[in-house]
Amino acid sequence: MARPATAEATDADLIRRSFEEPEAFAAVFDRHAPALHRYAARRLGHDAAEDVVSETFLAAFEHRHRYQFGWDEARPWLYGIASNVIGKRRRREVARYRAYVRGGVDPAEITGGPVEDGVGTLAVNRPLVAALAGLRTGDRDTLLLVAWAELTYEEVAEALNVPVGTVRSRLNRARKKVRQALEGANHG
Repeated sequence: MARPATAEATDADLIRRSFEEPEAFAAVFDRHAPALHRYAARRLGHDAAEDVVSETFLAAFEHRHRYQFGWDEARPWLYGIASNVIGKRRRREVARYRAYVRGGVDPAEITGGPVEDGVGTLAVNRPLVAALAGLRTGDRDTLLLVAWAELTYEEVAEALNVPVGTVRSRLNRARKKVRQALEGANHG
C-alpha cells in the first residue's frame, strides 16, 4: 500500500509513519507549531513560548507510542502536552498576569513587540488578566484552550484527559468567575 503524501496524510498517519521514519514527525511540527507558539506566548510571553513549543514536541515525539490513533488530528493531544508544560511553569504564568495587573503593560509587548496584532492578547484589560490569575489551574487551562486555542469541548477533554462533563463544569465555573470579575471592575 502506498503511503499518502505528507500534505494529504493525517497527523495519525504521520505519527504512525514516524516509528519507521522519524523525520515524518516534522510534518506534525510544521502543521501545529505556529498555533501552539501563539497559544504559549499568550500564556507565558514570547520568550517562554519557544521553550514550551520545543518541550511540547520533544515530549510528543518521545511519547508518540501513546498517541490515540482514533484521532486523525493531533491538535488536542499536542495542546494537552503544552498545557502540562505550561503547568510546570504555572508560577511564571500567574506572576506574569499579576505583573500586568500592577503595571498595565503586557510583558510580551515590552520584550519583543506584540505577540499578535492586538486581537485577543492579554492587553485587553487588567480586570480580565486579574480574573485569569485567580482561576484554578484546570479552569484556566480549560477556558484558554476553548478561547485561545479554539478547541471543541471534546478536544479539550482529550487534551486534558478529563470527561467532557468536567470540561463543561470547568468552563462554566471559569466563565462565571471571569464575568463576576469584569462586572465588579465595571462597577468599581
